[in-house]
Parts: sequence; C-alpha cells; structure tokens
Amino acid sequence: MGILQRFSDIIQANVNAILDKMEDPAKMIDQYLRELADNLAEVKQETAGVMAEEARTKRLVDENAAEAAKYTDLAKKALQAGNEADAKVFISKKQQLESAGAGLASAYASAHENAEKMRQMHDKLVSDIETLKSRRETIKAKVAVAKTQQKVNEVSSASDKASGAMSAFDRMEEKADRMLDEANAMSQLNAAPVDEAKALEEKYSAAATDASVDSELEQMKKELGL
Repeated sequence: MGILQRFSDIIQANVNAILDKMEDPAKMIDQYLRELADNLAEVKQETAGVMAEEARTKRLVDENAAEAAKYTDLAKKALQAGNEADAKVFISKKQQLESAGAGLASAYASAHENAEKMRQMHDKLVSDIETLKSRRETIKAKVAVAKTQQKVNEVSSASDKASGAMSAFDRMEEKADRMLDEANAMSQLNAAPVDEAKALEEKYSAAATDASVDSELEQMKKELGL
C-alpha cells in the first residue's frame, strides 16, 4: 500500500546528511524536529488505522472459526440422533464457512503484515526523534561555542589592525622627528658665519663712545664748579 512506502521514505531519511546541509543547525534542528513530530502524528494515525483493520480481520477469522466449529458439533449431534440428512446440511454449512475462512485468513495475514510494518516504522521514527532530542542540546552548545569563537576571531582581527595602526603611527612620528632634525640642521647650515673681527670692532667702538661721554661729563662739572 502507498502509505507504507511514503512513510518508509520518511523513516529511511539520512538525518546526518540533512543536518550537514543546514545553514544554522541550532535553528534548523528545531525545525526538523517539528517536521518529524508532524510526521509522527500522521504515522500514528495511519498506524492506528492499519492496526484497526488487523483487529477487524482477526475478529472475522475467529468468528468464522467459531461458526465452523459450531456446525461441526451440530453435525455430530445430528448423526448421534440418527439424522444423517441434518448432519449433511450442517457439514455443508461448515465447509462453506471454512472456504470463506481461507479468504479471511489470507486477508488477516496481509493486514497483520501491514500492521507490523507500520509499527516498526512508528517505533523507528520515535527512536529517531528521541535520538535527535538528546543530540539537540549538544549541537546547540557546539554552535554557541563556534559563534563565540567567531567573535573572538573578529576581535583579534580588530586588535591586529589596531596594532598595525599603532606601528604606522610610530613610524610617522619617527619620520616627523627626523624631518624636524633635518630642518634644524639645515637652518644652522644656512646661517651666516660669525665675523669675530667685526664683533670686536663693535666692542671697542662702544668703549670709545663711553670714554667720550665721560670726558664731556667731567668738563661740564668743572664749568659748573661741581
């Protein structure tokens, strides 16, 4: 029956292959579990229907067997009472029931086989769901650690960039100091050389001027009787 094949495909799905394709396992595993729970509800409903059919056909087989046994007893009682004709009627009815019973037994065998398959698939799906539930927290913990590691890597990258910037600033400051030193040296080199004779000349010229002023001051003091 089609339902068996459909649910067989669900049960035989490779869970690990599906998880490998997930972009965010922490979110996708919850989604996958929800989908499996929906599938389980459908499997339960279908399994219950198949099991009900198994029970119905089994009941028909049992009822048929009981009826056949009843007519066998009636045939024996008729013979014991000397009513062979009645016994033949009962035996004929018994044979009809046995013939119908063969068909019922075949139907029950098929129903039983289908029910067993559905029960196995139901149990397998339940087991898969429980396995995934037990693995869910582990998977989520690994994802959380991975995300934390990514953040650490991003911070480390930013720190490396900052260190690189500091190094660049150090190089620029060193270059600025070198440029300033070169400018000061160039200023000194561009300055006119000191003329020592000229400097001494100015010194003695100033001394002569002072002597002239002192002489005139003494002359004025004599004139004024000071």
